[in-house]
Amino acid sequence: MSALDTDRMVADLRRLVECESPSADLTAVAHSAEVVADVGSRLLGADPEAIVLDGRTHLRWRFGDGPGVLLLGHHDTVWPLGSLERHPWRFDGDRIEGPGCFDMKAGLVQLFHAVAAGGWVAAGAPVTVLVTGDEELGAPSSRTLIEDEACRARAALVLEGSADGGALKTARKGVAMYVLTAHGRAAHAGLEPWNGVNAAVELAAQVLALIGLDRGPDGATVTPGVMAAGTTTNTVPATGTVTIDCRVPSMAEFERVNAGLRALTPHLNGAQLTLDGGLRHPPMEPEFSAALYRMATAVCRDLGLPEPASARVGGASDGNLTAGAGTPTLDGLGAVGGNPHAPGEHVLASTMEPRARMLSGLVARILAAS
Repeated sequence: MSALDTDRMVADLRRLVECESPSADLTAVAHSAEVVADVGSRLLGADPEAIVLDGRTHLRWRFGDGPGVLLLGHHDTVWPLGSLERHPWRFDGDRIEGPGCFDMKAGLVQLFHAVAAGGWVAAGAPVTVLVTGDEELGAPSSRTLIEDEACRARAALVLEGSADGGALKTARKGVAMYVLTAHGRAAHAGLEPWNGVNAAVELAAQVLALIGLDRGPDGATVTPGVMAAGTTTNTVPATGTVTIDCRVPSMAEFERVNAGLRALTPHLNGAQLTLDGGLRHPPMEPEFSAALYRMATAVCRDLGLPEPASARVGGASDGNLTAGAGTPTLDGLGAVGGNPHAPGEHVLASTMEPRARMLSGLVARILAAS
């Protein structure tokens, strides 16, 4: 494996961070893709295929033939244009700050440098690098692309930021989203409120039922979100809605929650309920990562690196999609840092080189086992 240069990695990260790429801005995402492509092409020795879907730019480098390793990341961020003015790039000792540095532009830099150092591309090994431009939106345009690439691969390695302390993400909850609508009947609130059916009251009763489906941190979480009802103060609300965010650790828990939501019944005479939505990201259950996690810890032992811990997390990533496609998946292989999506988002520069070495060694081990 070739030597890795932390200073060069930091310089590449600065270039990516200072190219803002909010998911909702198609022009910004397209420009970011050009910058990512330039950095990647320099290190990988080949230009990517630019894949534009629904106006969003994704990049793919495909090397070798046959089923191999899929390296997966994204270049879009949650930070709106102008965030750099309030949260500029800063490198102070070991701490790097800047919008999107942890989620997940440092992961992309580590990916490119790891592949360049590994030398498998020149040897014709089957490795695919996929960098999408809409992960922060839930992969609306890239979902099928990710799933198709996962089905071609023996393993998927996701360069999202690590869990606390550099832990690898060996399980992720799946995400289901719903909108529950209560239908009532309007009436004048002063003259004849008794002739109405108050959708706001019905909705309030349903929210308590939703909480009853929640199983806490280790089970499915069911979180009522945005609520709205009524049109004017002096009118009994005829309709009301609540959004529902569900995070499920297993498909069995999803089936339980989904059945519970669809079994909800009205509390008020004359009220009706409708439910829209369902599963968006399947859970990444632990069995999909177990063998890869064991490989990663063995690689770290061989390299003299600390063995990373494992973590189960509630947030979803593109790793949910690769696991949902049936492909062994290990996530959280990217940066060590913290505060994603918030002021103070940061990366520890001293961890970038060893994380890239770990990734390079893990890919080599997967390829050797094929």
